Amino acid sequence: MKLLRPLLLDQNPDEWNLGDGPDYRHQQVAEWLFAKRANSIGEMTNLSAALRRQLETAYDFTALKLARMTGSADTTRKLLWELRNGDYIESVLIPASPDLFGERSDRFTLCVSTQVGCAYGCKFCASGLEGWKRNLTAGEIVAQILETERATKKRINNLVFMGMGEPLANYANLMKALNIINASWGVGIGARHITVSTSGLAPQIREMAGQPLQIRLALSLHGATDEVRQQIMPVNRKYPLAVLLDACADYQAKKRKMMTLEYILIEGVNDMTEQAALLVKHARRLHAKVNLIPYNTVEGLEWRRPTDAVIDRFAAILHAAKVTATVRREKGHDIDAACGQLRLKQLKAGAASA
Repeated sequence: MKLLRPLLLDQNPDEWNLGDGPDYRHQQVAEWLFAKRANSIGEMTNLSAALRRQLETAYDFTALKLARMTGSADTTRKLLWELRNGDYIESVLIPASPDLFGERSDRFTLCVSTQVGCAYGCKFCASGLEGWKRNLTAGEIVAQILETERATKKRINNLVFMGMGEPLANYANLMKALNIINASWGVGIGARHITVSTSGLAPQIREMAGQPLQIRLALSLHGATDEVRQQIMPVNRKYPLAVLLDACADYQAKKRKMMTLEYILIEGVNDMTEQAALLVKHARRLHAKVNLIPYNTVEGLEWRRPTDAVIDRFAAILHAAKVTATVRREKGHDIDAACGQLRLKQLKAGAASA
């Protein structure tokens, strides 16, 4: 197996091995990496040739390379990345919707992955169909932002950690990446423009509540009762709704920021009016807004999206109860933008050609 050098992006500036030179060298390297978006160590022209050689020997500069980019008529872009060891992950670049993120529509949101595959086995999701392989490093997480900007020529304004994997199952690397992303010497995206989504890891939600960063929390709820959640989300067996909602209430109380309940509407599973009524109660308790997401069809899975009439009826129940709720007429349905679909196609193509 090929031994990989550490990534420059995996470390904070004070961790870089820059020899016995002056301290400002760390600032110069950080400026090249983030402010100037350098394409290589060789571009760092105000560093000595000897230091550049030392960096090239000690570190890998490139964390991932673009394997494929698909676009859609609504300008969503799906990016398939090949990692240094041959694994694949995905990111999705979405024109920000004012309904979802409270931002101008000319801003861009990147949906970021945190793992190769997923171990949590949500029944409606493509990410876990090939199982879990490994956690992404902090540098591989951060690199998705830098490389997406390089590939699309778009400046990323918002981040949502809703891509492949369960972010809170990769907690240490996630938090290190968030600090690099938020730092003034780093990517420089403000905490209020960052949302971390979880399928329901209650202990990590409580741990994240104690962190100083004021990042937003989104809960992939997808069912308003234990019975429904357990049908489609195995994590609910370990952290049932009572435990999970208590952890979310703790997070909301400490952060005092509105959280989001993500709710994928699946025909005949969780689109009933009684589920909507219970969802109202959960949203009120957590002072949460609700994103209703019609199911994005995944090849090989049995689930279907409800009709527009059923979706509108479900949303109307929330609106009538004065719960802030939007229906995400999701972007990218024509480019396999649901988590893991493009990677799954790549893996199947590779297997067929082997």
